[in-house]
Amino acid sequence: MATNRLIFLPLGGAGEIGMNCYVYGYGPEDKERLIVVDLGITFPDMDSTPGVDVIMPDLAWLTARRDRIEAIFITHAHEDHIGALAHLWPQLKSKIYARRFTATIGRMKLEEAGHPVEAITVVEPRPAVVTAGPFKVQFVPVAHSIPESAALIIDTPAGRIVHSGDFKLDATPIVGEPWSPEAFAAIAAERPVKALMCDSTNVFSANPGRSEASIREPIRDLIKGARGMVVATTFASNVARLKTLAEAARAADRSVCLLGRAMQRMVKAAQDSGVLTDFPPLIPPEQAVDVPRGNLMLIVTGSQGERRAATAQLSRGKYLGLEMKEGDTFLFSSKTIPGNERGVISIMNAFSEMGVDVVDDPSGKYHVSGHANRPDMQTLHRILKPEMLLPMHGEHRHLREHCRLAEAGGIASEVATNGMMIDLTGDEPEVAEYIETGRIYLDGSVLIGARDGVVRDRIRMALNGHALITVLLDESNAALGDAWVELMGLPQTGKRGGSLAEAIEEELGEFLAGAPAKVMRDDEKLDEAIRRIARQVAMEEIGKKPEVTVVVSRLMES
Repeated sequence: MATNRLIFLPLGGAGEIGMNCYVYGYGPEDKERLIVVDLGITFPDMDSTPGVDVIMPDLAWLTARRDRIEAIFITHAHEDHIGALAHLWPQLKSKIYARRFTATIGRMKLEEAGHPVEAITVVEPRPAVVTAGPFKVQFVPVAHSIPESAALIIDTPAGRIVHSGDFKLDATPIVGEPWSPEAFAAIAAERPVKALMCDSTNVFSANPGRSEASIREPIRDLIKGARGMVVATTFASNVARLKTLAEAARAADRSVCLLGRAMQRMVKAAQDSGVLTDFPPLIPPEQAVDVPRGNLMLIVTGSQGERRAATAQLSRGKYLGLEMKEGDTFLFSSKTIPGNERGVISIMNAFSEMGVDVVDDPSGKYHVSGHANRPDMQTLHRILKPEMLLPMHGEHRHLREHCRLAEAGGIASEVATNGMMIDLTGDEPEVAEYIETGRIYLDGSVLIGARDGVVRDRIRMALNGHALITVLLDESNAALGDAWVELMGLPQTGKRGGSLAEAIEEELGEFLAGAPAKVMRDDEKLDEAIRRIARQVAMEEIGKKPEVTVVVSRLMES
C-alpha cells in the first residue's frame, strides 16, 4: 500500500513580498489531493516589466493536476492574495471559499471578468469547518490592515497546520476583529500544531507592533490644526484607516469626499458585508467643489505614486474640478513600498511647488503596519508551539531571518522559496523536489508568459531604439529605388552631423547594388545582411545597435 505524505508548495509569495499562492497536498506521492491558498498578484516596474499591468504566478504545475484540486481558500482581500483570482480561476475551476468581505471583493472581480459569482462560497469563522477531500479547514479571525482577514487551520490525517495569512497582534483594530491570544491558545490545546506557515514581512522590526487605534489622536490633531483644504492618501483597502481619517475630518467640522474608484469600492464592500456600519457621511466631488476649503477633506487613492490614481492627478492639476492650492495640507498616511519611492517623491515635490504642506510619515506617527513585528512573531510561536515552521510572505532575507528566529526557540525550520516542495510528514521539514515555477503577465487584456519574449523585446527597444527598413525588389530580385529607413527612439543626427536614417540608407544602397543574386533571392539571408548593416552604421554614428525590423516586398510577374 502506498505511503501518504503531507506536502507544502509555494508557487508565489516565498522569496518575495506579493503574488501569494500556496499549495498543500495529502496522499500517495504524485497522487496527493490538493488545496490552494490565495491567488495573488504583484506589480510591475518600468525597469524589468515595462507596459505590464500586473504579474501573477504561473500555475502550469497546478493546471496539469487540476483534477486533484479540492478547493481554493482566500485568506483576505488584499490584491497580493486575491488579485489574480478572476484571471487564473478559469485554469482551475475549483470551488472558492472565503469570509464574507473577502467574498464580496472576489465576486466583484469574477463578475467583471464574466465568471460565475457562485464559484465563491462564504464561510463563517471557526468553529465552522470546510471539508475538502482529506483536509478540514477553519478560518480564524486575525487583525490586519483590511477587514475579515483570516489565518487557516488545516487539519490533515498527518497533523494540524496553521497558515497564519497576513496578521498583526492588534487588540484595537478599529474595524475588524481584534487579536485574540486565547483563540490561538485554544487551537494549540485542541490538537498539537505540526507546522506553522508564518508571515515574515516585519521580521527585522525589533519593537512590538502598534495598534491602529494608536494613530487616531495624532491624525485628529493634525487635521484640526490644518488650514486650507486637507487631503490624505492611504491604501484603499485599509478601511479602518479610512474611517479614522473620515472621523477626524468630521471632528474638525470638515465634509468628507472619497476620490478614487478603488477606495469607493472598498467602503461599499465593507458596508455591504456588514463589517463597516458607522462610516461618516460622504459628499460627491461635484458637491465638494462648492465647500469652503477650510471645511473640506479629501481622502484619495494613490499612496504609492500610481500615475492614474487621484493623488497623482491632483499633483498635475485639477481632478474632477478639485485642485490643491498654497496653504493646503497633504498627508501620506501610508508606508512607501520599496520600489515606489521615485514616483512618490515626484508627487511630493509637485505638491511642494504648489505651496502645499506635505506631511510624510517616516516615524510612524500617522501610519502603522498591518504585519506582525519580530516580537509578535515570537509570541505566536510561543502560543502555538509548532513542531516546525515554514516562513512565508517575505523576501529571501526575511525567510532566512525568520528561520533563525524559529530555530533559536527550538522549532525546526526550513527556507522554502517558490517551487520548493516540502515534505511535512516527518518530524522536520524536508525538501521533496523542486518544481519549475514562473510568472505570467497581464499585458493589456492578454495573459503572456514571462519567457514569451514580448517584454524582453520591449526592453530592448526601450534601451536601443528601433529601425524599420523597407526594401522593394522587382521581378528579377533587383532593388527598386532606395531602401527606406524609419527610426523610433533614436537620435536623428549621427556624430558626423548628417541624418542617421540617410547614412543607413546610403550604406544599404551600396550593398543592394552589389549583393550576390543568391542573397537577393533568399529572404532570410537578405534580412540578416540588412539588419547587420543597419546596426553597424548606427553603432558607428550614435554608439547604439537598435532593434531592426526588415520588410522586403517583391513584385511578382504578371
